[in-house]
Amino acid sequence: MTLSKNTLTGLVLEYDSGIIPPPYSHVFRLALDWSKGDLDVVLDLHYTDREDLTQEEILDEGFTLNDDYSHKGPLNSIWITPLLQLFNKTKWSNKDIDEGGITVTALEKGKNEGVKIPGNQEAWQLMAQDLIQAIYETVKKEAPLQVHYRLVESDTISDCSITVHFSNREVIFEKSGTSRKINWDYTIQLMKIVFTPDYHYEIAKEEAGKKRGAYIECGDGYWHELGKGVVNIDPSFDAVSKIKSGFYDLLHE
Repeated sequence: MTLSKNTLTGLVLEYDSGIIPPPYSHVFRLALDWSKGDLDVVLDLHYTDREDLTQEEILDEGFTLNDDYSHKGPLNSIWITPLLQLFNKTKWSNKDIDEGGITVTALEKGKNEGVKIPGNQEAWQLMAQDLIQAIYETVKKEAPLQVHYRLVESDTISDCSITVHFSNREVIFEKSGTSRKINWDYTIQLMKIVFTPDYHYEIAKEEAGKKRGAYIECGDGYWHELGKGVVNIDPSFDAVSKIKSGFYDLLHE
């Protein structure tokens, strides 16, 4: 089914993390409505099965004691086009999602077209995560994602940063006091890779290194050296090299 912006007036995304254990297990419902031209969203997010955990067990995993969140309000309409593009290229599946996943309900001119299970589960889950992040930024619950990077070559130190604004799907790359917009999809793929390897915080520094090498800080104030403090988890996927090459290309454009 191919629907245009004129016929598809909204989507409802519902997610269940399935077999993931608490405190990570959660469900959410994200309703998106652009029937009046602007984009309105309603988010209900609930963390599940925490009853048998102690407060310490929840806090030790980086959560709070009340991570549930509900929101209703506008979102930048720039998200409508990528939603339509993803919807129109999706192939729908007959498989169930008993072990967790996301479903999509299309609203065509306000009419519910029924719940569908997308075959490209990861793409829809990433889209939903991006939309939730956009909501958090819009309401100032969270700041935009910012990653700093330093490359030290011989006597040359090159510093740069990437700031990802989910609220309006804009990415700003800054180097030597000058900034420019860079491609959204390229950046999101690079950020996925940035958060793939292991980060060893026990050897992290509060300042960037000055010796030859590559260093990264992912928004929490701690600098890690790629290859020493940042190491690959999967031997078949060299995330560290891909991070280096991704930032090298941006630095030398």
